Order: sequence, then C-alpha cells, then structure tokens
Amino acid sequence: MTAPGLLAAQAKMRDAGVDQTAIDVFSHYFGELEAGATGLILEDTIEPLTDPPLLADVAIDEAAANEAFARTAIIRLNGGLGTSMGMDRAKSLLPVRDGRSFLDLIVEQVRHARQATGAPLPLILMNSFRTQEDSLNALSFHPDVAVDGLPVDFLQNQEPKLLVDGLMPVDWPADPTLEWCPPGHGDIYTALLGSGILKALLDAGFKYAATGNSDNLGSVPSPTIAGWFAASGAPYAAELCPRTAADRKGGHLAVRKSDGRLILRDTAQTAPEEMHYFTDEFHHPYFHTNNLWFDLEKLYAALTERGAVLGLPLIRNVKNVDPTDGSSPEVFQIETAMGAAIEVFEGATSIVVGRDRFLPVKTTNDLLLLRSDAYDLGEDGGLRLAVDKAPLVDLDSRFYKTMAKFEARFPHGAPSLRGATSLTVKGDWTFGAGVVCRGDVTLEDTGSAEVIPDGTVLEG
Repeated sequence: MTAPGLLAAQAKMRDAGVDQTAIDVFSHYFGELEAGATGLILEDTIEPLTDPPLLADVAIDEAAANEAFARTAIIRLNGGLGTSMGMDRAKSLLPVRDGRSFLDLIVEQVRHARQATGAPLPLILMNSFRTQEDSLNALSFHPDVAVDGLPVDFLQNQEPKLLVDGLMPVDWPADPTLEWCPPGHGDIYTALLGSGILKALLDAGFKYAATGNSDNLGSVPSPTIAGWFAASGAPYAAELCPRTAADRKGGHLAVRKSDGRLILRDTAQTAPEEMHYFTDEFHHPYFHTNNLWFDLEKLYAALTERGAVLGLPLIRNVKNVDPTDGSSPEVFQIETAMGAAIEVFEGATSIVVGRDRFLPVKTTNDLLLLRSDAYDLGEDGGLRLAVDKAPLVDLDSRFYKTMAKFEARFPHGAPSLRGATSLTVKGDWTFGAGVVCRGDVTLEDTGSAEVIPDGTVLEG
C-alpha cells in the first residue's frame, strides 16, 4: 500500500508540472526515507583513499587531448542564489573582477578554450527556477556562446519538503514557494535525461561532460584532463585536492570495504560521534572539488536501464520549512550529491589536481580574496594565485556577511592583499581607496564605525 504522504507528494509534483522522471526518482527516495534510511556512512565501512593518480604525472599527447576536448561539453551548476550572502538572485551574476561576473568569466574561459583548440565546447547551465531568467538575460550579452542545435540551459527539478512528523508534503500558505526544495545537485543526472539535453548532446556527437559549480572559477576547461579521462576509459572521474586544515568541511572520497568501490562522503552523511575522522586531513587526505567528468554514453545507458534511478545515496536534511523562522515546522529535504555517482559506475576513478582548480566562493571572505591583487586574472578567464600562499581573510560577520553590508564597507574595491598573510577585521571598518595590507593585519573592534583613509598601509 502506497503511503499517503507519497501519493500527496506525487500529486503535488504532477500539478506543478514536474517531469515524471523526477517524480519517479523522488518516489524511490521517499521509500528509503520511510524505511528509516539516514544516509549515514560509518567509518568502519570504509577505507581512506591514499594513492589516487596525480595530474602532475599525466603525459597526454596534444592531438589526443584536443580530440577528446572536441567531444566535451561544459556543464555548470547555476541554481544557487547566494542566500548565505544575503542575495536573492543567481550568485554567478556577482561581479568578481573589473565589473565582470562569475558567468562573464566562465564565458571567457570557454571562448578562450575554443579559440586555442578549435573545440566547439558547448556551455550549458543547470539553472533553478529562481536563477533561470536572470542568467539567460546575462548570457544574451554573449550571443556567440550558444552552439547550434543545443540549448544553453536546462532546469533543475523541484520536490516537496516533507513534514518530519508524518512525511506529508508541508503546507505553508505564508509563502508557498517554501513548500518546495531542490533535490540537491545529484539531480543533474535526472534533469539531463528528463530535459532531453543528454540525448541532444549524444546526437550532436559529444561523448564527455566536464561539470563544476559556477562559483568556482578555478575549473577552467582543460584539454589535458579531457585527454586523460578519455585515455582512462573510465565512465566517471572526480577531481580531488590535497586537504589542509582549512578543508575540514569538504566532502571526501573513500573506498567502500564491501566491494572496493570509490564513494563520496559529505558532512551530512557522517555520524556526529565520527566527525573527528571526517575532519582529520591526515586520515582522509584528499577532498572532493565537485569538478567531475563523465562519459555521456555510459551515463545515458545507466539512466535508461534503471528507469532514471541511479541509486545515489540518500542525504536526509532536517530543516525548518521557513529557514528564517526556527519555530516553523521541521521538514525533511531529500537530497543527493552529484559526486556520489562515483559509486554507481564500475571503473570510476579520480585524479588529484592543483589547488588552482578549486576557488569556490561561499562567503564574502572568499569574494574579497578573489577581488584582491592576491589573484591575477589570466587571458583565459582563470584566476590564479599571484603569491606563494593565499592570505587568510576573516571578516566580522555582523558587518560583512551580506553583500549589501560588504559592498558598503569596500566602496573602492578590495585592499591590496598581495603582501598580506592574513586580514582579520573585528568590528565595523570601511576601507578607503588604495589601502594596502602587509603581513598579519588585525583590526580590532572599537565599538564604533571606523574609516580607513585612502592610501593607508596596514602592517602587522
């Protein structure tokens, strides 16, 4: 007998026009949730990944690399609104350098790679309902980015939030949009199939896809990695970076003891009493960048054989239906991670890349660093560290967490950080033009708003 909550959720999704493929996948995970699945991956079921191949050791013939690159599509996850930074539009539209946004620079990266290699290199965004209109409007200023016969975007699916008490779809008349949530970026596979994009890419002769987050300008299109991936014959590969103490929150790959397959474990899949294993950068020495490569033919075969259900591990998130109201009802958000598909494909692999391929912007701390002269913007649209080690930026969240507050306190742009090892700001400080930071700089909270005059050198 089908659970009342599932029947109600399925009807709600159909009424909202959600693709049947996505409804089928949601139904699969509802069953897991109802059966008590938590999605936890316990430490005694895995072994640390200790010896993945290194990109630095890869030697790929240029012609072979360009041949693989010519059959590669670039897909960027573009559904995020940057709500943690006080935004209500696509984070990828934030200006990063010289008035150019993440999306502008991604287009520049693709354009440069096309010119350098002759590859058609279609750029396709996975948008959400909230990011699609603004993002497509921004892309309209780059009409050359479209590849004939292929769309420039497809939509991520949406699903109902479920009440923790009873597993019924939540009803929230105060703001009905809060009744819905995205199914996590693992939905990329379902959405590629349901939208017809996957078949369209195959029909156009493309065999590989390189995916990544639109707020990571480090994942520059790479013929070398495309050539390595094609030569490996693997159906799927993940880019990894060596972990440092600053990377304790990032997901990591591990080897599942039961079958020897690579798996991804995120924070939400780690038992609270085992977080010390998860955060130990020596025990699990590589983190997952979410830069992924997959074989489109093998993905299509797996999806069609399984009725679109790849069987990615469940991530069960408990939230309030209104994230701003802790007294609102608790709900389950059923999610999956894009990188978890590594366990689905036999022969899936990984490769360790340079830190320059991982430059995510999750906070205004990250944004200030990328806007500063600690990074140089290359002709290929990639940002690369201009110093030996990136300075550590820590801005007082009371005054810098949201973009409105952040922009008001840096009206002339970022200070020079090229000579800095760290910048810690406590309290309310507004930076004048041409401010230079050197060494370890700490601004203490004086209890009142302060202004740093133009041209000031802050040292020590």
